[in-house]
Amino acid sequence: MNTLLLLWLGITSQPKAMPLPLPEPVRLQCEYLVNPLGIDAAHPRLAWQLEDNRQSAVQTAWQLSVGTDSLSVAAGKGNSWQTGKTLSDQQRVVYAGKPLQPFTKYYWRVTLWDKDGKPSTGSAVASFETGMMREENWKGFWISDSRDVNEKKAPYFRKQIRLNKPVKSARAYIAAGGLYELYINGANIGDQRLNPMMTRYDRRTLYLTYDVTPQLRNGDNTIGVLLGNGWYNHQPATEGWYFNAAPWRNRPTYCLNLRVTYEDGTVETISTDKTWKTSFGGLVYSNIYTADHYDARQEQEGWNKNGFDDAKWKEVVYRSAPSPHIVAQAMQPIRYVETIHPKSVKKINDTVYLFDLGRNIAGVSRITVSGKAGTTLRLKHTERLDKNGRADMSNIGLYHHPTDASDPFQVDFFTLSGKGTESFTTLFGYKGFQYVEVSADAPVELNAQSITGYFMHSDVPPVGKISSSNPVLDKIWWANNNSYLSNLYGYPTDCPQREKNGWTGDANIAIETGLYSFDGITVYEKWMADHRDEQLPNGVLPAIIPTSGWGYEWANGPDWTSTIAIIPWNIYLFYGDTKILEDNYDNLRRYVNYIQTISPDGLTTWGLGDWVPVKSVANMELTSSAFYFTDASILAKIAKVLGREDDYRTYKALAQKIKAAINKKFLNTTTGIYASGLQTEQSVPLHQGLVPEELKSKVVEQLAKRVAADNYHLDVGILGAKAILNALSENGYADVAYTLAAQETYPSWGWWIVNGATTFYENWKIDAARDISMNHVMFGEVAAWLYKGPGGIKPDPRQPGFRNVLLQPHFVKGLDHFEARHTSPYGEIVSSWKREGGAVMYEVTIPPNATGEVFMQPGQKWYEKEKQLNTAGTVKLKAGHYQFVIL
Repeated sequence: MNTLLLLWLGITSQPKAMPLPLPEPVRLQCEYLVNPLGIDAAHPRLAWQLEDNRQSAVQTAWQLSVGTDSLSVAAGKGNSWQTGKTLSDQQRVVYAGKPLQPFTKYYWRVTLWDKDGKPSTGSAVASFETGMMREENWKGFWISDSRDVNEKKAPYFRKQIRLNKPVKSARAYIAAGGLYELYINGANIGDQRLNPMMTRYDRRTLYLTYDVTPQLRNGDNTIGVLLGNGWYNHQPATEGWYFNAAPWRNRPTYCLNLRVTYEDGTVETISTDKTWKTSFGGLVYSNIYTADHYDARQEQEGWNKNGFDDAKWKEVVYRSAPSPHIVAQAMQPIRYVETIHPKSVKKINDTVYLFDLGRNIAGVSRITVSGKAGTTLRLKHTERLDKNGRADMSNIGLYHHPTDASDPFQVDFFTLSGKGTESFTTLFGYKGFQYVEVSADAPVELNAQSITGYFMHSDVPPVGKISSSNPVLDKIWWANNNSYLSNLYGYPTDCPQREKNGWTGDANIAIETGLYSFDGITVYEKWMADHRDEQLPNGVLPAIIPTSGWGYEWANGPDWTSTIAIIPWNIYLFYGDTKILEDNYDNLRRYVNYIQTISPDGLTTWGLGDWVPVKSVANMELTSSAFYFTDASILAKIAKVLGREDDYRTYKALAQKIKAAINKKFLNTTTGIYASGLQTEQSVPLHQGLVPEELKSKVVEQLAKRVAADNYHLDVGILGAKAILNALSENGYADVAYTLAAQETYPSWGWWIVNGATTFYENWKIDAARDISMNHVMFGEVAAWLYKGPGGIKPDPRQPGFRNVLLQPHFVKGLDHFEARHTSPYGEIVSSWKREGGAVMYEVTIPPNATGEVFMQPGQKWYEKEKQLNTAGTVKLKAGHYQFVIL
């Protein structure tokens, strides 16, 4: 062996290893949140990770202490649930102690036993706090002002209260139809935006819990609430999906309970009732789809503070709750996640300035300016510029149909009070933009510090990272993630500007991209509840979820609304949690049964097909039937997991029937060509498991030939973009997949990047006449493929949640280095390789309590610690760090 190989294998002398830290349980979560407030789950899920850097680290047992006294729990004694030592390697446990009580803070701690049977010192004490738990625990009334849905001005509410005893703790519980901002003594409560999240408002309403202890004081206190329309009262323009005519539409309303626990142990609840008062202020219009309009001259200074004279404010009116189900919003919130300062500012004249953030984002801008009272500034947010270098709305204003000129698309209005330096930020909306063109009706002085951009989205923790020797490839991954996050606002959307709709097809495509890079389970669990709310009794789902009623008769079908199958199954694969399978099982079964009724022979034409292809249109019956097969297959797998053996046999047989029907009609067994042999038509059957085993090599060879005939460029729409890289790399053509992924000429992902893209587009053509939103995620499978293809990291369906990590890295030509990292429920997985001389150096990290399997390709010689491994086959790994050399 050469010297390089010997060094890598560790045959030369090594320095003495430093002592490793003691194993301990870390990253405790309840319902996938850290120390959550206000959960309604009667049996919450408690999870942790084992931190143990030793080779072959495993957890052999666990013990939980749950109780209401933190000191007792810290000592390992729980008065709510005290388990014994449980011999198990599980790292997520469903609470099974005494019934949880509402409005109660519970503390919990876990002790683990390591591979040698020795106990850890125990975790730090974590907590969770229950909320209402039952709807009858709400007190007070739903209130609003007396105006109807056509009133443009936002309603302001206030109530001054007096607390005569020292406060131990206080919680504000607030539910709303619409959006709200909550204030106590003038302080805005929390750092979350756009609460509560959108739902089917007449079927399920969300509430949030806030710890407001620090904001309250003995004596007088003032509570203030400002309501925005959100999707609850979409007005007045239409946007193509009729939210302005939604069955729930009404003037915004809310119910608030302020629950105060005093030092003497007594409890007082202050609720919304007729003693609250309402008026108007500076927010003269709010529209989540278009913009906010704010007139600082009309702001009533101090309205949310003590001592304000509200004699002219009006009495509130009572309203019924928007829905019969008021439930906790237990999910990652929307926040300002990144602050972005302009890359440049251009003064066009004394009244017009153009700001360029340097990248496309979803979120809001903040302007700081001084000027004369009554000066109105318009902040126009766009993704691109026209030929004259001005903000251009033409690519995103297609579906906006204003009733008049008072509500232009993505244009905030800010009227100055003239009182020195003033600032404005949209409160009740967001936009997709890179440029902000500020135009004033009187001269103003602006500079680079006058505008700030906030990249805003559901604040899902990052859990993945890609890096490689190809900077364009890295930018593709980064831009893909930017579009994914730009379209995560309590539910996955298609674009953050033109639509903001929960398109099911886009979410199908992006689910793995999201889960490899972000911890998004709480968002998806909420969105699947939206699915259950929207499903018709016959099983049909709409194309967009939530919906005003649009999308049940067009744009849905298996290729889109397979979200009911694909998303729960992927959550199960990534987290190993069966709850989402149980919650949605009956809904998936009804959906599949409906397709059976309209497609009894196993083939269906229900769907949209391969949306926005480059040039060739794939056979829609083939692609829709393929997704029908996927739905039936997933349903059978879920039935097996849940122990429903009769259903397992029934739907496995149905899947086989669909597969046989597809292959009989579309597969030429002699040539290996499906339909007419287009890229999508060859790749979808391969990716979705339709190809008979004995014909896979022939079918993928035809796919590779087709790609070569297309000059190694994509000729797919969104369904083909999901399938093609996986179909190639999983069937012996990883180099061809990489060539497609790394292309930098049209049409390709790299073509967007080298032309300045910082997000993914809606069309391969940058200059397309329509369908050219510049922040879509529907072509966004490539980021997931980077983890699966060159990185080789995949969950094992037999041991989901990455309990066993499948590793099949592809050392593709054109890359000298590649690294994929993913933090699973067990800890961080690392798959990293680089070329040195004529060898590939491959490093793997398997997290504690997990195992791994490395699949070696035929024709390669693998070495690990002086040992030559089989030239093809599987290497099984325990937790730890490993180094291989491949010649």
